[in-house]
Amino acid sequence: MTTTPIDLSSQNVLDILQTTRAMRRLKPDPVPDALIVKILEAGTSAANGGNQQAWHFVVVKDMAIKKAVQVWYRKALDEIVAPIHAAHGPPAGSNEAKYRRQLEAVEYLTEHYHEAPVWIVACINHGQSDPHRMDGASIYPAVQNMLLAARALGLGANLTTRHLCFEKEAQAALELPPGFVSYAILPIGYPMGNFGAVGRGRLSDVVSLDRVGQPWSVLE
Repeated sequence: MTTTPIDLSSQNVLDILQTTRAMRRLKPDPVPDALIVKILEAGTSAANGGNQQAWHFVVVKDMAIKKAVQVWYRKALDEIVAPIHAAHGPPAGSNEAKYRRQLEAVEYLTEHYHEAPVWIVACINHGQSDPHRMDGASIYPAVQNMLLAARALGLGANLTTRHLCFEKEAQAALELPPGFVSYAILPIGYPMGNFGAVGRGRLSDVVSLDRVGQPWSVLE
């Protein structure tokens, strides 16, 4: 029913980094709380602005909450995200067939979003302050740590922010108190597919030396 956690002694960090793919097809099987705790511990080991640790992580298992958020997640795909996907071809490191499978996986996740056994909602408690662009540095490193920890434990996960297309409505569906702002939702479960190498294209296409557009010969 479930997969066996990976023996970390047989892996190094670079192996995990290079095979942490977005796993959008997840089994509804329960995930032990002990594994979620390990993921959360990895998250709270991350760097954050000023070491203020203003983050807050909501572990969501309540089906009613998940279904309420899914309404806005679905609406965001249909009205905003899908038209963008339709207007663009495959990204770097992909091709038509891979891109089609990616979009099919996105549709699957959208339809089954609420069935992921556990969500981790990554928030910042802003108190009376307004959110700022810099605040991402205080939450997204924790999100990445949690994705890597899930991968190391043999769990599938992915970073989703689409609910923020309808931020006020999604925040209300999540029942977040004033001052708490969600920055990502990580649906977590045992994956239906296999982990594999990520495809991101060539470094030379996205790296410059000293100035944008100036090639770095070591990458040629």
